[in-house]
Amino acid sequence: MESTLKDMRDGASVLDMDPKHTVGGGVGDVYGEDRATEDQLVTPWTVSVASGYSLLRDPRHNKGLAFTEKERDSHYIRGLLPPVVVTQQFQEKKLMNNLRQYQVPLQRYMALMDLQERNERLFYRLLIDNVEELLPVVYTPTVGEACQKYGCIFRHPQGLYISLKEKGKILEVLKNWPERSIQVIVVTDGERILGLGDLGCQGMGIPVGKLALYTALGGLRPSACLPVTIDVGTNNEQLLKDEFYIGLRQRRATGKEYADLLHEFMTAVKQNYGEKVIIQFEDFANHNAFELLARYGTTHLVFNDDIQGTAAVVLAGLVAALKLICSTLAENTFLFLGAGEAGTGIAELIALEMSKQTKAPLEETRKKIWLVDSKGLIVNSRKDSLQNFKKPWAHEHEPVKDLLNAVKVIKPTVLIGSSGVGKTFTKEVIQAMASFNEKPLILALSNPTSQSECTAEEAYTWSQGRAIFASGSPFDPVEYNGKVFVPGQSNNAYIFPGFGLGLVISGAIRVHDEMLLAASEALAGQVTKENFDNGLIYPPFSNIRKISAHIAANVATKAYELGVATHLPRPQNLLKYAESCMYTPNYRIYR
Repeated sequence: MESTLKDMRDGASVLDMDPKHTVGGGVGDVYGEDRATEDQLVTPWTVSVASGYSLLRDPRHNKGLAFTEKERDSHYIRGLLPPVVVTQQFQEKKLMNNLRQYQVPLQRYMALMDLQERNERLFYRLLIDNVEELLPVVYTPTVGEACQKYGCIFRHPQGLYISLKEKGKILEVLKNWPERSIQVIVVTDGERILGLGDLGCQGMGIPVGKLALYTALGGLRPSACLPVTIDVGTNNEQLLKDEFYIGLRQRRATGKEYADLLHEFMTAVKQNYGEKVIIQFEDFANHNAFELLARYGTTHLVFNDDIQGTAAVVLAGLVAALKLICSTLAENTFLFLGAGEAGTGIAELIALEMSKQTKAPLEETRKKIWLVDSKGLIVNSRKDSLQNFKKPWAHEHEPVKDLLNAVKVIKPTVLIGSSGVGKTFTKEVIQAMASFNEKPLILALSNPTSQSECTAEEAYTWSQGRAIFASGSPFDPVEYNGKVFVPGQSNNAYIFPGFGLGLVISGAIRVHDEMLLAASEALAGQVTKENFDNGLIYPPFSNIRKISAHIAANVATKAYELGVATHLPRPQNLLKYAESCMYTPNYRIYR
């Protein structure tokens, strides 16, 4: 991946940097949010010490009915609450009972967003303790519907909206955000939201959801997270005609106007928050995603979850799956449906890991990987008409127009879907895979569920129960011929929270491909023998905080090895250090 981006940067590498940037630092724990500060008494500061009615209206410090008798007296809230005092655990039980009464997922999403605005710690406690149940609500697939209806359900501003109206004033806009110590920004321009297309300004649901997971799963402090939507218009005619649409009512800005706005944003972020703030690009269209990663990869701490995060989590699943069938990456042939951000990003990371394992040149390992786009198999004869990021995957072969024929002639052992188009892994395609593979590996990665290339039931049924299957969105267990199959979920939430934590604890100032490989290896290493025996290629999400800590430690270790870490001296035990830095949402006792 780095080699592809280096070509776009005229040979520049993320490791080519001015030594003056490698200075120590880090963001202080202002609110007592780290695990290491869990037992300390804290003062509920806002602008002044929060008390009385304002304390109950402050989501960071509000505990609802869990305020103790002493706290009710010392902070002037006696009489503002009913007399009963309950525990956080009781509140959690009550809320989960209420959430389960909703039949419509979007209602659950809205209830959780309201809770986040009302009682931040209880929101994260709920999410951490019930992650497998609530992850599909706060993120895919429900967040896709939330983005589509964001104009109708919008209640509270949850991030920064930077539009063309703010051109020339972006630094001032950033200073309007109440927090100064920001560690991670997730930014989107809303052009390619999941598999749903251009949702314009309403894509804000994605940064909000991602950052909730950064905190719940990766332990980054809520106060250090900033969701941003860059509004340059939308080409979605339905939204432009929607009276409830909340964004700019104009067609998308492109070219110099778009590039200038993004450059002003990137410059302002670095000026306002410093060198070590993570900027995660999310759901940008292919042409902009690669360009932004190439342009800013050598000057900012940037990460694209669609390209790099997806690649890392898929690679981890592949490494784990191949252990199931006693195989290696180099012994397999890979065929992708989809040659955009996700497809080419995954392909490049597989090729890099294969090169690392076999010591073969990257150009050779790429030849084991084939991609199909909307025009058919990517081959040499198409090279002149291909976008730059597709050219490394143009191999010598006769043109093939569709996926089924590509499967028949390439005979892949691994089929990966990242097309964003549902129902493309047809019965004929799956049966063809099963005809020459004892255990065909099928990954249908497109989100949300409606855009998945096939369902878990289809994969298991059409392969006669022989497929090893994983998907981007969750599917229920499937019973076939008396056996229950539990499909894996290749969810980016396995990687990006721990990856971000690793960047923060090491004070990293650049992202390098070797750090992505380190994250993949850490995730694959968390799949136990018991998981393997159940046919799982990913560990259960119930252990995600532990998994994230291991990923963070691995990523931080690699950052120190590469010389891009600035948190000095290096902690002796990075795993314990990562755990100590993780946000914990337990209620604090107020003075």
